[in-house]
Amino acid sequence: MGETIYGMKRTHMCTELSAADVGKKVTVMGWVQKRRNLGSLLFIDLRDRTGIVQLVFNDQTERGLFEKAETVRSEYVIAASGEVARRAPEAVNPSMKTGEIEIIVSELRILSRAETPPFHIEENSDVNEAMRLKYRYLDLRRPDMQANLILRHKVAKIARDYFDQNGFLEIETPILIKSTPEGARDYLVPSRVHPGKFYALPQSPQLFKQLLMVAGYDRYIQIAKCFRDEDLRADRQPEFTQIDLEMSFVDVDDVISINEGFVKRLFKEALGVEIETPFLRMPYQEAMDRFGSDKPDLRFGMELVNVSDLVEGCGFRVFADAVANGGSVRAINAKGCAKFSRKEIDSLGEFVKTYGAKGLAWIAVEEGGVRSSIAKFFSEEEMDALLKRTSAEPGDLVLFVADRNQVVYESLGALRVEIAKRLGILNDREFKFLWVTEFPLFEFDEEENRWVAKHHPFTSPMDEDIEFLESDPGRVRSKAYDIVLNGTEIGGGSIRIHMQDLQQRMFRLLGLSQEEAQAKFGYLLEAFRYGVPPHGGMAYGLDRLVMLMAGRNSIRDVIAFPKVQNASDLMIEAPDTVDPKQLEELCLKVTEN
Repeated sequence: MGETIYGMKRTHMCTELSAADVGKKVTVMGWVQKRRNLGSLLFIDLRDRTGIVQLVFNDQTERGLFEKAETVRSEYVIAASGEVARRAPEAVNPSMKTGEIEIIVSELRILSRAETPPFHIEENSDVNEAMRLKYRYLDLRRPDMQANLILRHKVAKIARDYFDQNGFLEIETPILIKSTPEGARDYLVPSRVHPGKFYALPQSPQLFKQLLMVAGYDRYIQIAKCFRDEDLRADRQPEFTQIDLEMSFVDVDDVISINEGFVKRLFKEALGVEIETPFLRMPYQEAMDRFGSDKPDLRFGMELVNVSDLVEGCGFRVFADAVANGGSVRAINAKGCAKFSRKEIDSLGEFVKTYGAKGLAWIAVEEGGVRSSIAKFFSEEEMDALLKRTSAEPGDLVLFVADRNQVVYESLGALRVEIAKRLGILNDREFKFLWVTEFPLFEFDEEENRWVAKHHPFTSPMDEDIEFLESDPGRVRSKAYDIVLNGTEIGGGSIRIHMQDLQQRMFRLLGLSQEEAQAKFGYLLEAFRYGVPPHGGMAYGLDRLVMLMAGRNSIRDVIAFPKVQNASDLMIEAPDTVDPKQLEELCLKVTEN
C-alpha cells in the first residue's frame, strides 16, 4: 500500500536544482529511473518530466530509511526530502543537467509501487510501435516523447501569442456540423433528438471562418480539431489539429507576410533557429517542372531536366513513343552515383514502378565513356547532347523516365528524394522553406469525367485568368498558396471568392446546380447577400509542423494518444461495439457486411 504526501510539499522539479542550491533542504517527487546498491551506498535516479536527479543513501543514513530505499524498484513513484550536496569531483556527470549535485535523503515515501513495465522507459526506444501505443501512458514517460509534447505546447502557445499581438481573435467554431461531402469522407454522428438525421464532424472550420469574416471580426485564429475518414499514412490521422486563420481585406501578399513573421518567430523561440525571410516563392508549374512535386525539398539539387526535344524521333522507341503520345522524357543527374551497382540501379527501377512508371533508363558516365543499356540506340552526337543537357560529368548517373507527364513528375520527384535518403545527404536540422503559388484552380477527374476543385470551391481564381473559366478551365490559376518545409507541405490556404456571381460560375463549372449548391452551402450563400469583405487565410497542420521541428518521421510521435493506420486506438481498444440499447435510442441497426 502506498503512502500519502500529507505534510510534504514538492519544492523543486528534478532539474531545477543546481550547484547554486547546495546546502538547501529540498523535496522532489517523481518516478524511479533506476536504483544502484553498492552495499553501504545506495543511489536512486529520480525522474520527472524535466529530467533526472540523483538521490543518495549512505552510511550516515538512518537504518530504517536505508532498508526502505532498498525495496524501491524502477517506476515506483516516490517523494524524497533531503539536502542538496555537491558531488565529489570524480563523480561529476557532465552529461546530466544535474550532474554536479545530488540529494542526501533524510525522508523517503513510497507513494505508489509499480509492476515491471513491458519495456524500458528510456530515450529512443527500439520497442515496436504497436507495443508502445498499447501502453502509451508508459511510452509517454520516455524523455524524447515528453520533449516532443513539450515542444507541441510551445508551438501552440507561440502561435496564440503571435497572432494575438497581430490583431487576431481566437474564436471557437462548432464540432457538430452539417455534412457537405466533398473530398474526404465525413465522420457522421447520429442525432437522438432528430431520428434518422446526422451531424458531421468538421474536416476543417472553412465555412465558419468565412462566416466570421462576413460578421466583421476581421482576423480570426483557432487551434482547431478536425476529422477526416480517409486512408491513413505516417503523416495522417483520422483526427488532427490545425492552426487555422482567416483575414479580411487582404490579398496573397498580406497573408504570406503575416505568416512568414509567425514562422520566423516560432523557430526562433521554440528551437533557437534563425529563419531568413522572405521565403522563396515558386509557381506550381515551375515546381513540377524542376522537382516533379508541388512540395519540393530544396535541401539538395537533382532537379528534373526535360530532354523530350532531344529524343523525339530517336531510335529508342520507349522515348520516342512517349513524346509522340503527348508525354515527355525527363531525367535527373545523381551526381557521383555512377559507382552504383547494377543491383542498386535495378532497385531504383523497381522504386519508380510504384509511382506508375514502366521502368527506368540510365546512363553511368565514366572516365572512359558511358555504361548504359540504352547507349546502343543513340548516336555519339545524340549521347553528347543528352549528357550536355543533364550537365553530366564522369562519376555521374543520369536516370530517365518516359511516360505521361504526371507519371514522369511523380516518379522522378519521388526518386530524387529516395536517392538523397540513400546517400544520407538530408539534414533534418536544416530548414528550407518556400511558398508554392499559382496552383491550378481545377483538375480533371477522369473517373467522374468532370472538373473538380483542386483545393475547395471557394478558392479565388487569379484575376487575369477569370476570362478563361468557361473556355479553358485547365488554364486557370488560383490564388492558392502552400507553405512547404523540406519536402513536406505544412500549411496551405487561398484568397476566397467574395463575389456572388463569380461563386455561382464556380459552382456551375464544378457541375453543381443552383439547387445543389443551395442544399450544400445555402447558409454561406445566404450570408454572402449581406456584404462580404475580400478575405483569405490558411491553416497549418500542427501535428506535421511539430513532427518536422522535432526531427521525427511520424506524427504519431508528437500526438499524445494517436490512432494506428487502420484508425484504431490500441490502448483503449476503440472503435468498439456499443450496447444495443444505445443503437435503439438512435434508431440505428447494425447489419452484417
